[in-house]
Amino acid sequence: MADPTPVIDDLRAESEELDALVAELPAERWALATPAAGWTVAHQIAHLAWTDHQSVLTVTDREAFSREVEKALAEPGDFVDNGAEEGAGKAPEQLLADWRAGREALQNALRAAPDGARFPWYGPPMATASMATARLMETWAHGLDVAEALGVERTPTDRLRHIVRLGVRTRDFAFGVHGAQPPFEEFRIELTAPSGDLWVYGPENADDRVTGPALDFCLLVTQRANRADLALHANGPDADRWLDLAQAFAGPPGPGRAPKGSAPKGAAG
Repeated sequence: MADPTPVIDDLRAESEELDALVAELPAERWALATPAAGWTVAHQIAHLAWTDHQSVLTVTDREAFSREVEKALAEPGDFVDNGAEEGAGKAPEQLLADWRAGREALQNALRAAPDGARFPWYGPPMATASMATARLMETWAHGLDVAEALGVERTPTDRLRHIVRLGVRTRDFAFGVHGAQPPFEEFRIELTAPSGDLWVYGPENADDRVTGPALDFCLLVTQRANRADLALHANGPDADRWLDLAQAFAGPPGPGRAPKGSAPKGAAG
């Protein structure tokens, strides 16, 4: 059973790095447009705060979370976007305080979760480490959108290893949500970490392979960049197909991001 402590620690560090970007922003900069169509900086932080709140509920109060799911099913439109819209309407200082309180509550709840626990979600149930990994992935991805809106270039870290692992594990899911049959054979994945280490998954003699920078792989599976703009290489038809439809987040296929120089698309994850 995987020890969730390292990924929870990295979730805290990822959240604090994003917090530092927005903590001193004047109110007008919270209204800056991000690469996700229709979403401002405030929407991005509000989405993280909303999802953290939902995560706390499923870890600590399953009956309350079940009521949230029922409400979502009855709610017209996109309940995720509605949650972001509601949060973005708050004063920036209140939104920031809510996000900080929610993520702290979640991290404490995950650390206190019993061994082997699994929590209901809007997709498949998740173990403690999986929940923390999903929150880290979203914090990183939405943090990229915030950084781009602010004109800040973030330095990638080896915290990306959690997102890489999630992206590899969700290969079959990505095929499935596109109505495609997942390949039977495993792929060989060889990715260069920000530190220069090589992260390797799958059998060495696999016919289909994916190689390239770990950062680019994370950008792909969170749909923060178009494949055409990334230095990822696929050998084999199944691996090539995977790079066209990879996603590590739950839900239906996202619209992805257009290639550089094209019109922007919507939010993913």
